[in-house]
Amino acid sequence: MKTIKLIAIGIVLLVTSATQAQVSVNVNIGTPPSWGPSGYDQVDYYYLPDVQAYYDIRASQFIYFGSGQWVRSRYLPRQYRNYDLYNGYKVVLNDYHGRTPYTYYKQHKVKYYKGYKGQPQRSIGNRNDNHNDSHRDNDNHKDNGNHKGGNGNKGHGKSKH
Repeated sequence: MKTIKLIAIGIVLLVTSATQAQVSVNVNIGTPPSWGPSGYDQVDYYYLPDVQAYYDIRASQFIYFGSGQWVRSRYLPRQYRNYDLYNGYKVVLNDYHGRTPYTYYKQHKVKYYKGYKGQPQRSIGNRNDNHNDSHRDNDNHKDNGNHKGGNGNKGHGKSKH
C-alpha cells in the first residue's frame, strides 16, 4: 500500500512539474510592441512615416527599402538607430492582412508623409530609460533669453555692423 501511495505522489509531482514547464514556454508571438499605439485589437502592420518603414507585428520585424529591395529586420536601418519609437507616429494598417504591405508604399508615402501626425496616440507600454527628465517643459516659465528667430541682442545676427 505504501508503494502505491509513493507512486501516486511521484506521478502527481511529475504531472505538476510538466504542467509548469508548459506554462513557462508560452512566448509573446504576435503581440504588439510596447511602443505600439494602444486601443487596437486586430492589426498586423504599422507604417512609420518618419522612417518610411513598416513593422510586422506577428514577425516582430521592421520592413524597409534598402539596397534596392525590401528588407525584413529586427532592427531599423543604421541611419534611424536613434529614432524614438515611443514618440514617433505610427499609422495602424488595420485594413491590410497580407505579407507585403509595401505593395501600397507609394500611397502610404503620399498620404502619410514624413512628419505626419494624425490623432494623438498612447503607447501600450512605457519607456524604460531616463530620457523623461531631459525633455520636460520648464515649469517655472521664466524667460531664459533664447528665442527662435532672434539674436537676443547679443550681436550675432545677420545684420551688418
